[in-house]
Amino acid sequence: MLEALPDDFTAVVTGAGGGIGRAVLDHLLASDRPGRVLAVSRHPIEHRDPRLEALTLDLARQAGRETLAGRLDGAPVHLLFNAIGLLHDTARGVQPEKRLEELDADTLGHLFHVNATTPALLLQALHGSLKGRHPVIVASLSARVGSIDDNRLGGWYGYRASKAAHNMLMRTAAIELARYNRRSLVLCLHPGTTDTTLSRPFQSRVPEGKLFTPAFVAERLFAVINARRPEDTGSFWDWAGQPIAW
Repeated sequence: MLEALPDDFTAVVTGAGGGIGRAVLDHLLASDRPGRVLAVSRHPIEHRDPRLEALTLDLARQAGRETLAGRLDGAPVHLLFNAIGLLHDTARGVQPEKRLEELDADTLGHLFHVNATTPALLLQALHGSLKGRHPVIVASLSARVGSIDDNRLGGWYGYRASKAAHNMLMRTAAIELARYNRRSLVLCLHPGTTDTTLSRPFQSRVPEGKLFTPAFVAERLFAVINARRPEDTGSFWDWAGQPIAW
């Protein structure tokens, strides 16, 4: 379990109510090495582990980020795992666009706010807990479709662009954070197509054997993180441990 981190390390998991976020939380709590785990979700999380602090917050809002920062009160964070992300939202009428005619400014703005702006502002809010001399890992979920180089099919304008923006923000933050903490490691991670609410409307197109359980994804992502070192900060990896071009 994350050999670079000390025993009794402090972890923060955001988006902990989603499929991957909950699996990451369960994976952490299955180990005796974390000493304090803060799980943040927009909906209540039930778990009886005494190390868990479940916070019901909307981190897309400044008040939610300030509340999380206040709970930490500058204490060192060793692992920040961000699983916040949005592909579709029926209530808002958000669906992946197939054509230019489907682009909508409000929808694009919402996707950018959730997928790119919020993770960056989360780092801003927790900056005091990430600086210092302690080892710190920031792992933020991205998507292969956010790779400009890998774009062969087009479509999904807002999701692709917001994840590409996420990657740039994380890489830029990695450069700055390294100046304040030489032991910091910031990673963008592609989990593969996972059996969650986010992917469910699109699973019929997934090749056999390429739809993963959240538990499998959590295990694989922790293995990928464990294999990285501070010199890898600001890089982009898939669930199998292969680098992804920007």
